[in-house]
Amino acid sequence: MLAVKKTAARRSVWQRVIDWTSAVALTNIDLRAWKGRGTVSLSAADVVGELKALRKGRAIFTTPLADRIGPALRSACGIVEDDGTVEVRRKLADRLRPLVESLPDDLKIALLAAFALEERARKPFYQERVHWAAITLDRDDRTVRRRIDEGIEQIAALLVAAAGPAPRHAANRGWHTEELRVALALDQPVPEAFEFRRVVADADEIAVLDLALTLPSTGESEDSARESELGVDVFHGGVIASRVLESSDRVGLALRLPEPLRRGARHEVGLRFRANLRDPRYVCVPRHPCDLFDLHVRFGERVPKRIVRQEKVSPAGDRSRTGALLAPDDAGEVHVRFRNLAPGFAYGIRWA
Repeated sequence: MLAVKKTAARRSVWQRVIDWTSAVALTNIDLRAWKGRGTVSLSAADVVGELKALRKGRAIFTTPLADRIGPALRSACGIVEDDGTVEVRRKLADRLRPLVESLPDDLKIALLAAFALEERARKPFYQERVHWAAITLDRDDRTVRRRIDEGIEQIAALLVAAAGPAPRHAANRGWHTEELRVALALDQPVPEAFEFRRVVADADEIAVLDLALTLPSTGESEDSARESELGVDVFHGGVIASRVLESSDRVGLALRLPEPLRRGARHEVGLRFRANLRDPRYVCVPRHPCDLFDLHVRFGERVPKRIVRQEKVSPAGDRSRTGALLAPDDAGEVHVRFRNLAPGFAYGIRWA
């Protein structure tokens, strides 16, 4: 009975935070993160507690799901205040599934069932999913519960390690990217990428953003990229002041902002790029620090045989077969996410 009362009290607190109807004091939490504009100091204990709360009932298929998600998981999975149930569920699944599948088979099966990530185990009650895993693993229910607890501890450690320390943005850089979301459509006559970027000023009077797009060659030709190969449209957030070919494969863009930014101010821009890719990959090579890069790539009906995730590789091109393999969904799309991108390195996907 005491545990039930504690759970009810905890959910009541979360509900007040979500509704923004009363002030809530939470240790080590910057409440700006609930709007996607701050950071949460992650601890393994916080993540473990929230994962154990998430596994109850229908797990990720609980409705409303947002009530079940605390600040630690929101921060670790990139969940923001405006996300609806479908988007929260997608972000949770995208973040948790790769980590779960990296575990030993017994822990993997136990956790896939616990969080209802396995379609065959999508039972309405946690006990039923535990029993399904027990039958699958040929173990008793008690053993599976121990496996789940062990797996949650490991997943929490991985999430905290991935978050790492908050990035330190040097003031002399002027600004950094807080969030970059790109949707790339390769099933068009000319590939198109829609880019939505939120930047933060690290100094006063930031009037221009120096952006760039890399058009790498295949290595089979010494031909350089041409500035005219890249089509750019600004949907909102500024005006293209200049564009220049900075190197043999990189086109620089100067985006003049509507008004100068003061230190700490945020600004969002929306751009569309059109270009024939000269190499079977799409990567982000940030010039300034980038907290989050979220990439959706649509291949359509012409899905390549092999798609590989590339993280912190040489921008000159990593043609090795190393990297996590990515499986496209039924729409011919893949989705990857990167955090704390280091300037000068490439992050994205390669296909063949």
